[in-house]
Amino acid sequence: MNVLETEGLTRRFGDLTAVDGVTISVEAREVFALLGANGAGKTVTLKMLTTLLRPSAGNARVAGFDIVHHAAEVRRVIGYVPQLVSADGALTGYENLLIFAKLYDIPRAERKERILDALAFMGLSEVSDKLVRGYSGGMIRRLEIAEAMLHCPPVLFLDEPTVGLDPVAREAVWQRVHDLRQRYGTTIIFTTHLMEEADHLCTRLAVMHRGRVVAIGTPAELKAAVGGTDTTLDGVFIHYAEGAVEAGGTYREISQMRRTAKRLG
Repeated sequence: MNVLETEGLTRRFGDLTAVDGVTISVEAREVFALLGANGAGKTVTLKMLTTLLRPSAGNARVAGFDIVHHAAEVRRVIGYVPQLVSADGALTGYENLLIFAKLYDIPRAERKERILDALAFMGLSEVSDKLVRGYSGGMIRRLEIAEAMLHCPPVLFLDEPTVGLDPVAREAVWQRVHDLRQRYGTTIIFTTHLMEEADHLCTRLAVMHRGRVVAIGTPAELKAAVGGTDTTLDGVFIHYAEGAVEAGGTYREISQMRRTAKRLG
């Protein structure tokens, strides 16, 4: 059963086509990644799928709901963790989750139990009463995932979830995400620049280049198509990106990425 389907999904900004006719499908319980250089269209695609941007053309359905005509219903069945830090550093971990519990209309009688369960599941019980500004980068990411999953959505979108984190923190974040999938059957859709991460975690992935999906399949299938058993996912990425890696993105994109890394690190 497909939990996500897009057909010709397109987004234009004036003369710039940021996402160009993307057609993909993702089955329930998959871990699906969008790979691509800066400016490939990954984040814009996620913003359309989470109803933050309206498509210029094409359509998409998430958990059976059209992202344009049933946007409110889409927002109720997804969780979304953006690339930039979204937790409030001036509040405690518990207070951050309480705000989200109210936003998601979780009944008052259930809020405390849900919040405490989410904090425990993400390994944050001992720091629940501490200000988030004192959390490590990995703890902030786990808190943001707890926020996004508080209403138990079937689909979780993650935009560069481990940017700026050290290997230990990255592993801790992904272990919790893996546990969510095992516990709730959550479908995970994420973007990343880390090929090893995608290779290790994904059931399938799509490579984007200049707004288009240029390859899609399992990591093993894509490596076999490019060069066989000795090929790495880095080789697949470079093959399909056609030099986009060297371009490195725009000044604005690089500045944003570095600001994010600094805040999380």
